[in-house]
Amino acid sequence: MTHSMRTDTHSPHSGEGGGRRDSAARYALLPLRIFLGVTFIYAGLDKLTDSAFMKDSGSGSIGDMMRAVRDSSAIPALVDLSLKSPVGFGYAIAFGELAVGIGTLLGLLARLAALGGALISLSLWLTVSWASDPYYYGNDLAYLMAWTPLILAGAPLLSVDAALRSRRRQRTGGYR
Repeated sequence: MTHSMRTDTHSPHSGEGGGRRDSAARYALLPLRIFLGVTFIYAGLDKLTDSAFMKDSGSGSIGDMMRAVRDSSAIPALVDLSLKSPVGFGYAIAFGELAVGIGTLLGLLARLAALGGALISLSLWLTVSWASDPYYYGNDLAYLMAWTPLILAGAPLLSVDAALRSRRRQRTGGYR
């Protein structure tokens, strides 16, 4: 069996040529970016505007939620850390979700935003949704997996990152 090198290929991010299949492949991550970006922005805003959530105790508070999951979490020490300042932890999660959502939606530092989203999802999976039985009832694991393609690929199209990359390429004569 002999192998040959294809000479008819093109970069999937160049925006040149290709049919519907190539176009679909270039835009494949866009729906995921939109979904995760909008969802994390909504989650952050929901926490910030919920007066019951940002309290040490009481029905619907971050403090009571963390106390309720402490003994069933995979990492009780992480829950204990959050319980030192439940309101501060609530604000950190809310502002983290906002930053991740905005970065993902705009494609600004997209890989870093996706890593932040994955870390938030991982921490919530190991604490809040760890006791879900069966495991697939807890949505934080699915969110963690959804961030993985965006960590790997970033936001190659329709993003601030792509615009900046294109601008750098024009300045350097196309060598970057």
